[in-house]
Amino acid sequence: MKKGYWISCYRSVSNPDALKAYAALATTAVEAGGGRFLARGVAAQAHGVGVVERAVVIEFDSLERAIEVYESDAYKAALKALGNGVERDFRIVEGA
Repeated sequence: MKKGYWISCYRSVSNPDALKAYAALATTAVEAGGGRFLARGVAAQAHGVGVVERAVVIEFDSLERAIEVYESDAYKAALKALGNGVERDFRIVEGA
């Protein structure tokens, strides 16, 4: 079974307090769902049309599990706490 990944790139942060509240709730939801943080921080380099911004990569045992956790009540609470505090590109991707 192929793994599933959450990939987030933060274009801008307008409310750092909302991001902090989201991060605490999201970490709990992700870890409860079996997710593992593989990368979390500002890019060391960016190439092509990329920009140096905060990026997060989370691995799940399957694509289905990645989607289940995203749709969970615990993660929905994290998203509610985040509100419009950031502009980000968020994707759920199946592993190779």
